[in-house]
Amino acid sequence: METSIFKIQNKQEFTALSLAVFKHQFKNNKVYRSFCDLLFVHPSSISTIEEIPFLPIQFFKSRDVLSSLAEVQEIFTSSGTTGSSASKHLVTDITLYKESYLKGFSHFYGNIEKYTILALLPNYLEREGSSLVFMVADLIQKSKKPESGFYLDNMQELAKKLIELDKIGQKTLLIGVSFALLDLIEMQQFNLKNTIIMETGGMKGRRKELVREELHAILKNGFGVTEIHSEYGMTELLSQAYSKGNGTFDCPPWMRVVARDTEDALTILPEGVSGGLNIIDLANYNSCSFIATQDLGKVHANGAFEIMGRFDNSDIRGCNLMVL
Repeated sequence: METSIFKIQNKQEFTALSLAVFKHQFKNNKVYRSFCDLLFVHPSSISTIEEIPFLPIQFFKSRDVLSSLAEVQEIFTSSGTTGSSASKHLVTDITLYKESYLKGFSHFYGNIEKYTILALLPNYLEREGSSLVFMVADLIQKSKKPESGFYLDNMQELAKKLIELDKIGQKTLLIGVSFALLDLIEMQQFNLKNTIIMETGGMKGRRKELVREELHAILKNGFGVTEIHSEYGMTELLSQAYSKGNGTFDCPPWMRVVARDTEDALTILPEGVSGGLNIIDLANYNSCSFIATQDLGKVHANGAFEIMGRFDNSDIRGCNLMVL
């Protein structure tokens, strides 16, 4: 079943696989089973995606969320904020994560080998266990471009490389945290024609938080581009959604987002109504594919979603868009 999730062609196949994954995780995931039992939910009574319980994301901080007895191969951890505990995602089959982000990138951007990947992710490189660094390091390797790599402290070298690559028409992806991208354009202004600028969110306490529109306006002006792309991912997910600059994120075929009522967490809202975001990530086959996040947003009729902020008193997550 794990490999079939990446072959989903339509909504019917997604629904069928989601229900099958729910049954698998209900049976094999002690934490998720206990949560479902508290809600008096059993697979025999579930026939639609909307009826599946979504596990609050906080459980990744206090429990080992596993649907597999296999040996854990990787442990991804969130950075956490001062005084808060970090989330941990126990991964028993790292090939699922690799297949998810590689197929996801290809779905939205095409062949990775066409790109030079430049990464500006200083705060993630300062700690171990970052799923984002794991992904980007592999994308850098898969690009097979000698210029691809992480740029941590040498902003001048990065600026020079960006200009050189863009000038010769090389398709380039610069992926970075917001504060580092702002640092770069304060040092040098650009006029890029063949480069995608992708922010992964988060000022991480380094700068004042900005609303997305303000941040993107500054970055567009500084890099000389018409759009700023964004990546939406988190420690607890093995898939990513991407925005190509219109303020909405699109999911790969094996991932879906729905909104829940902020007053009644078990009620799924209709399209276009703002609420808490629940995520189905079928790549989370060996952990939990049904997660209630702390993000606020709304989902459009075509499945794309917007991020509008976060619940009060929730800690800031590194791989998210800015809070409003």
